[in-house]
Amino acid sequence: MTTPTGKSQLTLPEGYADWLVQLKGQIVQARQRASLSVNAELVQLYGRVGRDILERQQTQGWGAKVIDRLALDLKDAFADMRGWSSSNLKYMRFYAQHCPEGLFGQQPADQLPWFHIVTLLTQLTDATGAREG
Repeated sequence: MTTPTGKSQLTLPEGYADWLVQLKGQIVQARQRASLSVNAELVQLYGRVGRDILERQQTQGWGAKVIDRLALDLKDAFADMRGWSSSNLKYMRFYAQHCPEGLFGQQPADQLPWFHIVTLLTQLTDATGAREG
């Protein structure tokens, strides 16, 4: 027999409710760990992309037009992904330039969401206190 919500009206064994609560907690924790792992991989990827852009600009004289083209090509190749805009590629370069070790202070940057990293980067000041442009 089922209830109007479609759940079975079985007599549950002793301890089932407690086990279900624990299982739900484990699922939530696993999802959080998976999300953090994906975030860390993306931030590390963005750092590598930024370093590549920075290096090519320094050694090959790449300008903003190449970054604009790269953004279009990456968006085309990875249409299901966000994050390949020209402005985000420029943030990746800025990140690589100002955080070459991938750290904010002693905090590994890959433990922060990319949006937070971009927010911190846009608030960077040089040693004199003037905002970076």
